[in-house]
Amino acid sequence: MPASTSSMRPHRRGVTVTQVNMQVERLIGSDSLLSDVAVEGEVSNCKYNQSGHIYFTLKDRQSAISCVMFAGKRSLGLRFPMKDGDQVVVGGYVGVYAAAGRYQLYADSIELSGIGSLYQRFEELKRKLMAEGLFDSAHKKPLPSHAMRIGIVTAPTGAAVHDIIRVSRQRNPYVDLVLFPAVVQGDAAAASISRGIVTLDAMGLDVIIIGRGGGSIEDLWAFNEESVARAVFAARTPIVTAVGHETDVTIADFVADRRAATPSQAAELVTFVYDDFRNSIVRFSDRLERAMEHRLALAKKSLTDYKARLSAMRPDKRLQAKIDRLTTLSQQLNTMMLIKLERFHSRLLAAAGRLEGLSPAKRLAGGFGFLTTADGKTVTSVNQLAVHDALSIRLRDGSVETTITKIDYNTLNQQLK
Repeated sequence: MPASTSSMRPHRRGVTVTQVNMQVERLIGSDSLLSDVAVEGEVSNCKYNQSGHIYFTLKDRQSAISCVMFAGKRSLGLRFPMKDGDQVVVGGYVGVYAAAGRYQLYADSIELSGIGSLYQRFEELKRKLMAEGLFDSAHKKPLPSHAMRIGIVTAPTGAAVHDIIRVSRQRNPYVDLVLFPAVVQGDAAAASISRGIVTLDAMGLDVIIIGRGGGSIEDLWAFNEESVARAVFAARTPIVTAVGHETDVTIADFVADRRAATPSQAAELVTFVYDDFRNSIVRFSDRLERAMEHRLALAKKSLTDYKARLSAMRPDKRLQAKIDRLTTLSQQLNTMMLIKLERFHSRLLAAAGRLEGLSPAKRLAGGFGFLTTADGKTVTSVNQLAVHDALSIRLRDGSVETTITKIDYNTLNQQLK
């Protein structure tokens, strides 16, 4: 009779459950990918243990993995109240919990993913700067009522700069606009914006506008950087922010002296209407002239009254003396009024001349240009330049890119060098 299949099977030596789990633990521990991994997913079954540990599940559409963050890791690794439904990135390592025979993710750090992470950084910086007093109204500088030199920190192209120029020119054709062409998006944006604020602040302008057009929170993020906020706070020149649309609020808005909902509104806030200013001067001149005429009429009436009273008294010598005195006073009064009217007229002419002389169009039409280096720095001295440097020259009707072939220093400059 043939032997059964079971009787022919060789006998296997058994291993313990612990040995199996330890072997699995060694295999997982030797995997470099699992020893330092960042896993993104949605939080579920989040439980805060009395011991301080956090147990939760991280899942996506197809799978799930058990996770734990021990109490000792929470102080540095978790900076927000995690809850079910949060989309997070968990950093740590995958290991085996031998007692239960399962593997799990041991978390060292947990951060909100995507936009959630940006909002977390926004709130953290907002709390920090608020605690330092950078948002306090006591630090807000008033905007000048008749600003004539206005700085702009924004991209040299795009709707924002065009809106500011258009509105400013409509309100006051004589206003002097100074543009710092900044990078307003990307990794280099915060440093570029901060440099623009410092550069224009050193020029002694009346007010500075910083901003850009609308975009996502990522597009506008440069205006949420700490370096930009501190540059705004340190500036001596009043600063108006105009970042994005009306609903967009950045850290720079909290620090600035004034926030505008749009770039166009920023131009309206800082630029006075020239026609209204001119009309107010005319009205003031008319009031002054009427007041002088009224005073002159009163003086003439008093003179007539004095003459009548003296004539009635008929003391010839005293009368003549009084008449002479009054005649002299009348002449002096007329002379004083004429001098005052002439001085006021001269002041009006001088003010009109200064306004005309500040016209950027007239300066550019006269052959002047605005020079910047290849990296956007304003050129004020030949000592900043070297042969073969690239220059950008902004003229009345356009701009020119050129390269230096020769530099001539004047006598004083050569002595200083």
